[in-house]
Amino acid sequence: MKKAAFNKAKLNRPKTKKISAPEIDTTILWDVAVIGGGPAGMMAAGRAAENGAKVILIEKNESLGKKLLISGGGRCNLTNAEFDNRKLLEKFKENNKFLFSAFAQWSVKETLDFFNNRKMETKVEATQRVFPKSDQARSVWNVLVEYMKQTGVTVISNSPVIGFATRDTKEKDKNKQKIHKEIVAVKLKGNVHIRANHFILATGGKSHPETGSTGEGFEWLKQLGHTIIEPSASLVPIAVKDLWVKQLQGVTLQNVKISLWQNEIKHATKAGRVLFTHFGLSGPTILNLSGEVSELLKYGEVKITIDIMPEFDYGQLNAKLQEVFKEHSNKKIVNGLSTIMLPSVAQIVMDLSEINPDTPNHSVTREQRLLLVQLLKAIPLQVKELLGVEKAIVTSGGVQLNEIDFKTMQSRLYPNLSIIGDVLNIDRPSGGYSLQLCWTTGFVAGNSISSELS
Repeated sequence: MKKAAFNKAKLNRPKTKKISAPEIDTTILWDVAVIGGGPAGMMAAGRAAENGAKVILIEKNESLGKKLLISGGGRCNLTNAEFDNRKLLEKFKENNKFLFSAFAQWSVKETLDFFNNRKMETKVEATQRVFPKSDQARSVWNVLVEYMKQTGVTVISNSPVIGFATRDTKEKDKNKQKIHKEIVAVKLKGNVHIRANHFILATGGKSHPETGSTGEGFEWLKQLGHTIIEPSASLVPIAVKDLWVKQLQGVTLQNVKISLWQNEIKHATKAGRVLFTHFGLSGPTILNLSGEVSELLKYGEVKITIDIMPEFDYGQLNAKLQEVFKEHSNKKIVNGLSTIMLPSVAQIVMDLSEINPDTPNHSVTREQRLLLVQLLKAIPLQVKELLGVEKAIVTSGGVQLNEIDFKTMQSRLYPNLSIIGDVLNIDRPSGGYSLQLCWTTGFVAGNSISSELS
């Protein structure tokens, strides 16, 4: 048989040792070829193989799931524990109408069962975010890789794809000629073609390009005639003009309230966690507001206020400060405030208020106390810009959704091509929704293809 060696490729044959000088038989006609070894691709490959399909997964990187391993700060927020599909899909906004059929086949319960039944325990944290109990994204990665090994998926890495080979065939349909489009092979560097009956594209969006998500899949789909909504940063940290944030770099505040302002009008408010960085703000709450910030910046300056004491209204907070100052009357004001907040935050509050931090608590005036109440309920920051696509957690944009059959995830232009995961033009918030989209679309694609082939 004719064989062609991959340039620096590694062929990982499941249940056997890795082959150091790999070769792949290019005469093989695979049932399914998956392009992209991220979460969606691994799920799709495993499911198709589990149903008996002969599956090959092609990955451009040295190893699988590079972005998965850094997701959630390395902890991997694998889903959101919302078991009501209607409530879950509301988070996907206007795109939810496309997703009902796919999520009816595989949703949060099925995802948790999948990982829990494979001995990966999970836990639920604030805002129903689900993490592996180990707090390690590697636990999720291990389950997926083992799943593919057990089901017999062939994996080749270090193998960049450069496009598809296609053909048009003419068919008679009620005495009329009909053009049937199909993909016949995946083209790799070195003029190597991987032939298959069906193909699954799972190359991801453009966020974190260092992990391999550089957007080539969009270009291939354009060449096939698909409509691509130009990707842009969706969930992205926010840079601010206020230099004092550098003093809080690495500090996380839990359960705060973030508000967006423009021209003294409040445009949005979200409650949750915020992380201070050397450039500004990050964390789930900030990421989920970044879309609104992006839109407001088109019309002028944007201000953010942080309420670090949302459990108190203004009157209650005033009473709380009086209580603190009385209890610690001989202490300095900065030390008194440190009893109800982080000392580093207390120092920033002193700087912003321009009150001498060495002022004894018993000497704090009513005007100073009311100034502190106003500040603690609305610490101001001026937005500078959103960070670029390369720093985005998720990018928006991708394949126009009416060009996909979400019952099967198949392209309406090329029926033997399925399109899954971040390649789809689906905005979603932070909180486990991105990975749930990968698990759902990956399962549906792998399941429907293998069912069709059988």
